[in-house]
Amino acid sequence: MGDLGWIWTIIVGIIAGFAASKVVNKSGSGLIMDLVIGLVGAFVGNFVGRTFLSMGAASGILQNVLVSFAGAVVVLLIYNAVMRRR
Repeated sequence: MGDLGWIWTIIVGIIAGFAASKVVNKSGSGLIMDLVIGLVGAFVGNFVGRTFLSMGAASGILQNVLVSFAGAVVVLLIYNAVMRRR
């Protein structure tokens, strides 16, 4: 992944994290946490997409956004489950 690929993943991750947080929590987890969850989710989603779904780095914008959003939702659900146990 080139430099622009990482920058694109960060930008999409921020947006995906914000959207996923609103969908899962209805109110979000706070701006910083939304950004962190989105970034982690974007990287998880992209890793899963490339590893298991044979998506290349040249995938379309919509596909990147959807995979990042799905990754952020999964990370957010895991985060919420762990935090409820505490």
